[in-house]
Amino acid sequence: MEAIMKATDIMNTHVVSIRGSATIAEAVKLMAQKGVHCLMVDRRTDADAYGIITETDIVYQVIAYGKDPHTVRVFEIMTKPCITVNPELEVEYVARLFAMTGIRRAPVIQGELLGIISTTDILTKGNYVEEPKMVRLEKLIQDAIAEAHQVCAAKGATSPECAAAWDIVEELQAEAAHYSAQNLPKTAFEEYLAENPEALEARVYDV
Repeated sequence: MEAIMKATDIMNTHVVSIRGSATIAEAVKLMAQKGVHCLMVDRRTDADAYGIITETDIVYQVIAYGKDPHTVRVFEIMTKPCITVNPELEVEYVARLFAMTGIRRAPVIQGELLGIISTTDILTKGNYVEEPKMVRLEKLIQDAIAEAHQVCAAKGATSPECAAAWDIVEELQAEAAHYSAQNLPKTAFEEYLAENPEALEARVYDV
């Protein structure tokens, strides 16, 4: 099974920044010189929020309205504070964050700016083709179900070990349902209960 890829595995560490007071013309020139599609905006202090300006911002907010890029300033159209990504976030969840917010790139930050991650990085560097999230979860679920049956057969349907094994299965199934935005018609444990109703006793925990 392929290793789980995180934002830090595919992010671009080539980050270019610009002053908020710079003109859009200067921003466009800097993007072209550095070969980047976005610029981070310099923070005034360490406590200041991160800002970002992208090619899309310039096209949508300056060019589309015929504004003079030599007079419009970066701070006028930048996004601040901007959406940031934790370097430990799984790539699939980065993709979902992008889909929910409509953004195409975001800075990767953990205490400090580490890099930039974009939809292009996800598409070209991710392992979604070789190891889709749902395929990986389904394999984990099937393995956990098999393990739960073995544990319950060995320890008994009402044993704490049996209950704990099914807890793992249901957590995985809940994650899969959440990820696919679907409700499970019946969990694996509920199917197990059909043949072993006494197992429910072990699921009653002391408060």
